[in-house]
Amino acid sequence: MEFANHMILLAAVLFLASILATVITPRLGVPLLLVFLIIGLLAGEDGPGNIHFSDYPLANLAGTAALAVILFDGGMRTRMEDFRVGLKPAVSLASLGVLITAGVVGSFAAWLLDLGWAEGLLIGAIVGSTDAAAVFSLLHNNAVHLNKRVTSVLEIESGSNDPMAILMTLVLIAYLQDPEAFGALDTLWMLVLQGGLGAAFGIGGGRLLVKAINRLELSDSLYPLLALFGGLLVFGVTAVLGGSGFLAVYLAGVTMANRRVRAVASIRRFHDGIAWMAQIGMFVILGLLASPSKLWPVAGPALLIALVLILVARPLSVWLSLLPFRFPAREQVFISWVGLRGSVPIVLATFPWLANLENAALFFNIAFFIVLVSLLVQGWTVAPAARLLGLQMPASSTLVHRIEFDLPGQRGYEIVSYRIGHDSSLIGLRHKELPLQDVSRVIALSRAGRLQNYREWGTLRAGDYVSLVAAERDLSQLDEVFQSTRRPVREAEQRYFGEFHLDPTAKMADIADAYGVPPPAGGADLDVRGVFAKYLPNAVVGDRLRLGEIDLVVRKMDRDIITDVGLRLPHE
Repeated sequence: MEFANHMILLAAVLFLASILATVITPRLGVPLLLVFLIIGLLAGEDGPGNIHFSDYPLANLAGTAALAVILFDGGMRTRMEDFRVGLKPAVSLASLGVLITAGVVGSFAAWLLDLGWAEGLLIGAIVGSTDAAAVFSLLHNNAVHLNKRVTSVLEIESGSNDPMAILMTLVLIAYLQDPEAFGALDTLWMLVLQGGLGAAFGIGGGRLLVKAINRLELSDSLYPLLALFGGLLVFGVTAVLGGSGFLAVYLAGVTMANRRVRAVASIRRFHDGIAWMAQIGMFVILGLLASPSKLWPVAGPALLIALVLILVARPLSVWLSLLPFRFPAREQVFISWVGLRGSVPIVLATFPWLANLENAALFFNIAFFIVLVSLLVQGWTVAPAARLLGLQMPASSTLVHRIEFDLPGQRGYEIVSYRIGHDSSLIGLRHKELPLQDVSRVIALSRAGRLQNYREWGTLRAGDYVSLVAAERDLSQLDEVFQSTRRPVREAEQRYFGEFHLDPTAKMADIADAYGVPPPAGGADLDVRGVFAKYLPNAVVGDRLRLGEIDLVVRKMDRDIITDVGLRLPHE
C-alpha cells in the first residue's frame, strides 16, 4: 500500500506540474513538449527527483499506446478538404522524404561514429520521421496562423510518416540480428504488409466504428469511450496481423472526422483531454528513461548529426519530395524547418534495447539528444520563421469560444461566441439586424459580466459577448460578420492581403496596364482566376502571385473557386 500511495502521489505531482506548465510556457514561446521532457529529466535519476527508471519494455508500451491515442485524435481533426489539398505532397514526404532523410543522416552517422552502414542507417531510420504530437501541438498554437496547404501537408505528413520509419527500423534491426537471413524480398513484403493492411484496416475499421456509434443506444458518457477503445482495437488488430497500427489508427480517425457521428461533440472534447494526457505521460516517461550524465558523452557527435538532419537532410528531402508539386520556395523552406522530432524517435530508439543490439545505449542517447535539439531550435522558432517567410496569416476573427453539440435529428452544429470590439461596425444594431444566415440564431447576450434578459438586449454595445447556434460550415461567414475592425488588425490584413480588392474575373491585361506592370507570360488574355489556375493550380487563401512590384493575393475562396483577390502594393 505504501508503494502504491507513493506512486499515485508521484504521478499526480508530475502530471499537475506538466498541466500548469501549459499555462505559462505559451507566453514565453517555449514548446510544451520540451517542457514535459525536461520535467521527466528533472524527476529522473540525475535530477532532484532521483527516480531510477530503466524499464525499456514498459516505456515502449507506454509510448506506443500514447502515440496511438495522439494519432487517433489528430485524425479526427483532419477534414477531407485538407486531404484534397495536401494528400499527395504529404504522402511523398512521408515515403520518399523519410528514405532520403534516413539515408543522409545514416551515412553521416556511420562515418562520424565509425559504425557499420546498417548501424548508421538505423540511426537515420530512428530519427527519420517527424512527430505528430509535436507538429499538432505547435500548429494549433494561437501564435501560428498558416494557410491551409502548409498546415494540411505538415499534419498529414506527421500522421502518416511513422510507418516508413518503423518499417526501416524493424528491417535494419532484423538485418543486424541475422544478416544472412534477411533479404530484399523480406523488406518489400514488410512494406506491402505494413502499408496495405494499415490503409485497409484503418479506413474499414473507421467505417465500422462510425456505424457502431450511430446504431448502438448507449449512455452519452460511453460514446467517447467506445470511440477511444474502438480506435485502439483498430490499432491492435492491424499491428497483430503485421500491418502498421499507427497508419491504421490515424486513418480511422480521419474516417470518423468526415462522417456524421452521434455525440461527436463529447467525443472530440474527451479525446482532446485524453490526447493531452497521452502527450504528457509519454514525454515524462521518456524523460525519466534518459539520464543527462549518459547524454553528455555523446553530446558532440549527436549535435553534429542533429545539425546535418536539420540543415541538410530535411531540406534536401523536402525539395526532392515536393519537386513535382510546384510549391512556393518560402513554403518549402518553412516545411523544411518544421521537421520536428519528438516522441517517435525516442520510442523507436527503445527497439534496439528490446532486440539486445550491441550499441543500443548509443542509439537511444543520440536519438534523445537529437530530439532535444530539434525541440529547442526548431520548436522554439516556428512562429518567428512563419513571420520571417511571410507565411503568418492575420487572425482577424473575434471568435472567443466554440463548443460542438448534437441536436435531436441534427448533427454538425455548434454554439459560438463573439466579442463586439470597441470600433466594431455592429455597435448600435439590434440582433435582428445582424446579416446572419437563416440557419444561425442568436441565443444569448452577455453584458458587463451578466447574462441579459431577452427583452433587455436592445442594441449591441462594445464589450458585449454574442452567442449563436450555427452550423459548422457557416463559421467562416460568421467570422466575416463579427470580424474585428480594430486598426492594428486592419493594418495587419492590409499588409498581408493588400490595400485593394480585385474582381477575380478582371482581365490581367487591364490590371497590367492600370498599374504599369508586365503581365504574366502567357497570361495576358486570362482573367485573374485563370492566371492563378495556371501558375498555382491548387491555390489556397493567402497564396500570392508577383507582378512586377505588386502582389496578387487570394483573399477568399468558396471551396476550390477564388471569390476575392487582394492587390498588395510595394512595402518598405
